[in-house]
Amino acid sequence: MFSKFQSHIVSRFPFLAEKKLFLAVSGGLDSMVLLHLFQQLPYEIAVLHCNFQLRGLESFGDQEFVQDYCNQNNIPFFTTQFDTKAFAEDYKLSTQVAARELRYSWFYEFLEEKNFDYILTAHHADDNLETFIINLTRGTGLDGLTGIPEENDRIIRPLLPFSREEVLKYAEENKIEWREDSSNASNKYLRNKIRHDLIPILKEINPNFLDAFQKTQSYLQESKEMVEDASIMIYQQVAKEDGEDIHFDLNQLKKLPNYKSYLYQWLNEFGFSAWKDVYDLVEGQSGKQVFSEEFRLLKNRETLILNPISETSEKEEFEIAENDTDVNFPLKLRLCNVDHIAIDSKEVIFVDAEKIRFPLVLRKWNEGDVFHPFGMQGKSKKVSKLFKDEKLSLIEKEKTWILCSENQIVWVVGIRQDERFKIENTTNKILKIELQ
Repeated sequence: MFSKFQSHIVSRFPFLAEKKLFLAVSGGLDSMVLLHLFQQLPYEIAVLHCNFQLRGLESFGDQEFVQDYCNQNNIPFFTTQFDTKAFAEDYKLSTQVAARELRYSWFYEFLEEKNFDYILTAHHADDNLETFIINLTRGTGLDGLTGIPEENDRIIRPLLPFSREEVLKYAEENKIEWREDSSNASNKYLRNKIRHDLIPILKEINPNFLDAFQKTQSYLQESKEMVEDASIMIYQQVAKEDGEDIHFDLNQLKKLPNYKSYLYQWLNEFGFSAWKDVYDLVEGQSGKQVFSEEFRLLKNRETLILNPISETSEKEEFEIAENDTDVNFPLKLRLCNVDHIAIDSKEVIFVDAEKIRFPLVLRKWNEGDVFHPFGMQGKSKKVSKLFKDEKLSLIEKEKTWILCSENQIVWVVGIRQDERFKIENTTNKILKIELQ
């Protein structure tokens, strides 16, 4: 197995050369074999061990076993202890999910703290098969059927092509000692039920079942890559990115015979789970929204708009003093006195400086706000009606700021100036306010 493993590392992970590697070692069969293999290769390695304190003295026995091995072989060793059950209860997680969250969170923190490059885990082909079956029983798409990735960000899993049988044979041939996890013998966990009851039956039906599974998964991976390529091509035709927002053209989207699949492909990474509600937006009323934890999807006429959910500022009003010439928050504005006015644009207004009273106030618009639009000879208009006339989406309305002087609107910023502050023949001082 060693020569096969060495060839696999060199061909599949050439970027590991001269990198600093952490090996996640529990003390079990798989991780001790991984450690033994890497001891024979020219890499700088250190060991990370997590004590989840789930099996009493047995957990501390695992920790002591791995630490003693590392001390005897001059391998740097680092460990941490978790109160996994308390964490699981606090966050309403299963014990296994809690352990995974704690483990990987610590892994990434330690990578940065010790300036290492990658973490290697000992997942092998049978682990991959078990994960496939678990995902299949719960219902999943291509992501779940393609199993555990060999490379995921800074996590590397170099044993995935190797079976549990190969790993065990290597351990026995090289007289490698390991610790047996007593919980592995229990069918309390779904993974153990699959490992002990289901997979032996599948291998009895077909002794080469694991090889057949790996071929199938390879085909699924190729299909997934093809889907991703098609998704990117269609995305370029349907979507337009505008800062943090993404606009999906529904007229283009609805021309696709399977547009729901594309929406899933594009939106899955943003945390949406209520997929029926997402799909219903396509034919839903303008203004309807669907939320994930950090994003929302809004139907605005013939467009779906995806944008992050903004955290509401504790301070809703921001003052601009008379001597402020550059404002950087919440908007970038520049104020200066000028001798004459230039051509108007939505980004610039010219106002009579003697009519302005400082401090000016920047705030979000409120329902019921009324102003006197420039050019309407003193007639008033609700800001909400202005938004409707301008066909602004809900997101655009929420992003709009109002500039006020003594509670009078001077400017619906970037949209319309107020008539009451306009330049007239009697104006002596002109103030230019520009949106940067």
